[in-house]
Amino acid sequence: MTTSQTWYHGNITRTKAEELLSKASRDGSFLLRDSESIPGAYALCLLYQNCVYTYRILPNEEKRISVQASEGVPIRFFTNLSDLIDHYMQGNMGLVTHLRFSVPREEEKAEEPEEESEPAIIPPQLPPRNFPQASPVLENKESPSDICKCPELAKAVPSESFLQKLQHLDTSSLPEEYLKAIQEYFRASINLDAEQVQSGNTNLPHLKKLIQLICKNLNSEISRIMPSLECFGKVLDHQPAVAPGRLRNQISSDGSQSPDFSRLSELTFLLQTIEEKTKGIILESVGYEGGHRNSLIPPVTFEVKSDMLAILTKIHLKVDVEEGKLIVKKSKDGPEDKFYTPTQILQLIKSQRVPNKLVIMLSTEKDKTMKKEYVFADSKKREGFCQLLQQMKNKHSDKLEPDMITVFIGTWNMGNASPPSDISSWFKSKGQGKTCDDTADHIPHDIYVIGTQEDTLGEKDWIDILKKTLKNITTINFKMISSCTLWNIRIVVLAKPEHENRISHIFVDSVKTGIANTLGNKGAVGISFMFNGTAFGFVNSHLTSGSEKKLRRNQNYFSILRFLNLVDKKLNPFDITHCFTYLFWLGDLNYRIEMPSSEAENIIAKIRQQQYSELLCRDQLTIERNEGKVFLHFEEEDITFAPTYRFERDTREKYAYTKIKTTGTKYNLPSWCDRVLWKAYPMMHVVCQSYGCTNNIMTSDHSPVFATFEVEVTSQFVSKNDPNNSNCQGAIKLMNCVATLLTKSKTKFLVEYHSSCLEKFVKSNEGENQEHKEGFLRVHFTGVTELTPFIADPEYLLDQHIRICVKSTDCDESYGQAVVALRAAENSTYEFNIPLTHHGEYTGNFSGSIQLQTSEGKQREKLYDFVKVEADDATSKLKSNKYDPIQSLQQAIRLPQNPMDISNPSYMGVGLKSGGSPDAALSGGSWTYDMAPKQSPPGVLGHAGSPPPNRSPLSPKKSNQGAVSRPPGKPTEFSTQKSLTTSEDGKAPEMFDNPLYGAMSHKQKHSARKEQDTSFASRKEIPAPQDCQRSQGSEADKAPPIPGPRMRSLTVSENKGPSPSYLQPPNFPSKKPIAAQRSDAGPQSRPPLPAKNVPTVKDYRESSEFPNKGKAWGADSSQTRSGPATSKEVNQEAVQGTKKGWQVR
Repeated sequence: MTTSQTWYHGNITRTKAEELLSKASRDGSFLLRDSESIPGAYALCLLYQNCVYTYRILPNEEKRISVQASEGVPIRFFTNLSDLIDHYMQGNMGLVTHLRFSVPREEEKAEEPEEESEPAIIPPQLPPRNFPQASPVLENKESPSDICKCPELAKAVPSESFLQKLQHLDTSSLPEEYLKAIQEYFRASINLDAEQVQSGNTNLPHLKKLIQLICKNLNSEISRIMPSLECFGKVLDHQPAVAPGRLRNQISSDGSQSPDFSRLSELTFLLQTIEEKTKGIILESVGYEGGHRNSLIPPVTFEVKSDMLAILTKIHLKVDVEEGKLIVKKSKDGPEDKFYTPTQILQLIKSQRVPNKLVIMLSTEKDKTMKKEYVFADSKKREGFCQLLQQMKNKHSDKLEPDMITVFIGTWNMGNASPPSDISSWFKSKGQGKTCDDTADHIPHDIYVIGTQEDTLGEKDWIDILKKTLKNITTINFKMISSCTLWNIRIVVLAKPEHENRISHIFVDSVKTGIANTLGNKGAVGISFMFNGTAFGFVNSHLTSGSEKKLRRNQNYFSILRFLNLVDKKLNPFDITHCFTYLFWLGDLNYRIEMPSSEAENIIAKIRQQQYSELLCRDQLTIERNEGKVFLHFEEEDITFAPTYRFERDTREKYAYTKIKTTGTKYNLPSWCDRVLWKAYPMMHVVCQSYGCTNNIMTSDHSPVFATFEVEVTSQFVSKNDPNNSNCQGAIKLMNCVATLLTKSKTKFLVEYHSSCLEKFVKSNEGENQEHKEGFLRVHFTGVTELTPFIADPEYLLDQHIRICVKSTDCDESYGQAVVALRAAENSTYEFNIPLTHHGEYTGNFSGSIQLQTSEGKQREKLYDFVKVEADDATSKLKSNKYDPIQSLQQAIRLPQNPMDISNPSYMGVGLKSGGSPDAALSGGSWTYDMAPKQSPPGVLGHAGSPPPNRSPLSPKKSNQGAVSRPPGKPTEFSTQKSLTTSEDGKAPEMFDNPLYGAMSHKQKHSARKEQDTSFASRKEIPAPQDCQRSQGSEADKAPPIPGPRMRSLTVSENKGPSPSYLQPPNFPSKKPIAAQRSDAGPQSRPPLPAKNVPTVKDYRESSEFPNKGKAWGADSSQTRSGPATSKEVNQEAVQGTKKGWQVR
């Protein structure tokens, strides 16, 4: 039922409806919109006394509609919406007030055809493909061209094509019994043979059964003839000598009486050929590759430096993944000195301060541990070494199911051109940006997701190219999980054959966002599935082009969020940002660099000099994300590669930023149009290992972009506890819950709790509304909501999450959703305060506490616990000082503190510290002075202090987070820098580094930071230029000069020197150190610093003196650096020094 009345607003959101009514500002203003919760229903929104009241309009079985009014008001039925509105414009009809002023629809500007694309041509209607079963989400699709292919994994053999071919053959001479048996085999049995092949049985039992049926008479005849022939042959074994020529003549002269041996040979050959052809078809269809299903990774040797007795020694480490050995050799081609098995290699610890340093923890005899330190040629070599050891550890593990996999994400606007013959560099992550080392070339990823735009190839041709390329790289025949195509937008998902039975619940869908949302030249395609117990979602989008159409691109994003259906109907209140453990968004997003066209040559000059920071601060997507307008709570790896658009075709040396048209010259400034972003549930392990673009694929004006991820997965769990034991009962309790909603509605609210560990979702009691502040409503949910999981084992339960949905009681519509990790409440009651979002918009906050009760037991060790990032000893010493950045960050986001421990409990046998709480992982448990905060969209409407929804500790299941973890999200550039350079009282932080004591200031320190590590520990925010910072707020003009990015280390000295080399020990000073007089006070005492009252301001950059610490230590020898007075004085002096013009770095 549709209407053309101005008060009908169609499928606008609840937030938009409240915004329109607020603008009207008159009691009795109303509008009608579609219901978000019930298809075919409507919501009548009415403004009264600055509050919005919502009434649900439902149709009955006779298609007559009525308003769901309050008790005591008679229900009236109407045939159409106009009659209903006219009726309730009269007074005293049961509403809070009668309808008076209709709020008209906002007039949308007529969309013009996009200038860059060719005129839209509707693709021809293709004949339907024969698939065994259509996906359940494909109902009511508009045209066969939009059909998304999702073949069943267990029915990969095209049975229909064989049956059709059989119909065209002459079968009149075949017995009816045999013909029916052949038809039945192609109809069903061939798929059963395919299932047997998938499980490892290649004997094709159903094919053999069919052949035995057809040859049953032949077999009986052979059984009757064979004994006679065998007896006759035995007699001939002792035959007398006969002239061979005469015997041959006698046989040939009586040939009519002998059997036809040629027909027997033809029969034997035919039987062999049938079996070989059938086996080949089935093996190819299921991706099985004969003898071995895993790729063979060749041994790789690394040349490293080992610190033996303070002397650097060159050795070689050889990683043999297939044999399961880490071999230590003195020379590359020399004999083996010793080797270590995967069980002996306990843990790999990456250094943050020295990007190419690695510590290997090894087990020795009598359960002792040994530490080996190695320095690699560069950080890429170190990362390749770690990836190979992870592969070896996983390959030789006794685990039946993986707990960590790698995912490749690729996006490419093909520019309506065919790809080149070689695209292997794309899948090897080779080119510009954060790339992989050559040693990782042969390591296959578990899942490949390839998104293309302006792809004119046929789907089968493109998939064949992808499979062939991957097989040449990895020797694996990858299995196609699913694909989806909308016009020239396509997404393909491939996986290793061994993961085939682990993938289920596949959904595919597409959304059109072209002109008037009816053309598919722009839009999105998506695929989702379950990998054991982990939900994955992938969205490939092609948004509106044009530098000036930023707002239209934002609208495309929200349309895709609302209408892309990739989930089960049971998760209906949640949008796709809350339905998946991992959601990856890729594609040609078309966001541009927002600079005038006259700056084109200046932009290109900066690109050639690799000065990307100023350009990135003008990137539209970065600006919109920082303002919380799109991709709220999504993350993106730092961009260290050149803009991927718009190149001259067949070259990557020149950008074609002008285009001559009849209307004038069109400018397309170089921009980062092609992007990969992701969003994960809180406390899940996700590490971006590479992010860049190729530089040798040049058939399009876009360069292909790649990103690879290491993600945690959970397996299907079977409890080991006795189900009859009452002590195994688990419980999840939520207490003191408060929702702060950004709404003017006066309805009542409740909370729904959803989780895969619950048999069904649970509703809370109705909340009590309380006015909070302008535009916000605080809802208190009293009492305790208890959830009962069907499995209480901690190994299962700590991997689960609770999805929270705040809904209205009258319209059953969502006012915000959020996710809480049960892992956070592992050791004690966990207090949380998390943001609520709905359809990608911020809608408030949800706070409370959660308590978890599990059965006895513990989580097993995870593969991602094997590698972690930790600060060096010199850096970790600073944690004893008063200024604790971890404590400051925890206070900023209101999270409890957590003691740190370098040891990993799963591998090193160290238990949890008392008082530990896993929520420190959420607050950046392994944050160190060398670690730059990762950018995250800001809090909205003053809620920047809310913790971001997903932070990725390397060992998130434990409280002592020594492993790498994603630091807390930074609201904006200014707020981040301020949080790191000022204390709570607004004063500059104390700086502890002093070369006299060798804490952190080595000559090669800062240059070592130039190499990008692949872990979170080295991820840095790209500093924005001064002019960009000033343009973002007036407060920046009043603030003192902000130190450069080296302030992340909280150091003042900056002794510039050469880049670090693996030929030089990391702690070896490249400059003669200042001789300190330590002999008088002994090795443990520290000398007094120079006096504070110096006559002139000196430049301390090339000196080891520190101007503002002499008084603090010289005044009282018993007072340490961590003392309160010292910290206060130094902070005051640092501020004064800044005002006097001292240069602080």
